[in-house]
Amino acid sequence: METETRDADPVRVLDVASAEYRRVFELFLAGTDEKPLTHARLSELVAALPHRRVLLDLGAGDGRTTAHLARSFDRTVAVEPSAAMREKLATACPDALVLPDRLDRVQPPEPADLVHLSHVLYYVPAADWFDTVTRALDWTAPGGTLLVVLQNPESACMRMAAHFTGVRYDLGPIVARLRAQHPQDDIAVETLDLHYRAPNLAETMDVAEFMVNVADLATLDPRPSRAALAAYVQDHFARPDGSYSIGHTQDMLFVRRAESA
Repeated sequence: METETRDADPVRVLDVASAEYRRVFELFLAGTDEKPLTHARLSELVAALPHRRVLLDLGAGDGRTTAHLARSFDRTVAVEPSAAMREKLATACPDALVLPDRLDRVQPPEPADLVHLSHVLYYVPAADWFDTVTRALDWTAPGGTLLVVLQNPESACMRMAAHFTGVRYDLGPIVARLRAQHPQDDIAVETLDLHYRAPNLAETMDVAEFMVNVADLATLDPRPSRAALAAYVQDHFARPDGSYSIGHTQDMLFVRRAESA
């Protein structure tokens, strides 16, 4: 009866600073292949850089990926506005310079050979995306690379979010503007096929709720119900063996800056 009552409730708005958000995020990380596959691709990227002096991680979160990257660089600068995330970041990357500023206010101390902006634009108004990416590009040293990572708009995860909220994230317009305004730089987009898997509906529902927590969710009236979300999950993500799988393909935008003349 308690589960039925909860499913009749609207989808929760998860505060990124809350313990519940962290619990569900850890549940997602435990069930996805994102970290090993992404880290393997990042290692290839780093190995191809002409210099590995400075890493700048914008929106570094708890520092897991920052730590993976930092071991290849002389110095690491990590930007993270969330105090709760900065505590974990300091533990994961004790030698990093950690800046607590928002992206629109931060002033990194030096250009970086790799600027990493991963899954951060969800928290930036769409009208400010291009300016945010352009600022990140300004902090990228000649010969260095800016990497922007975001969910692919056609991934199963994003189709679910769009179905319930109308929100659709897409790097495409930014890519077009960058190519027009920075013809001297090498710009490419790759996709990485990722999947979250869970053994039962209860865990899948918690993660599905996390996935539809887009920036505009709190403004929806009414918000979608958990019952509707459960029906969608059952229809789209159930597997014959009773488990569940949600694809969350991500786009990786690489901007390799031209060397200085």
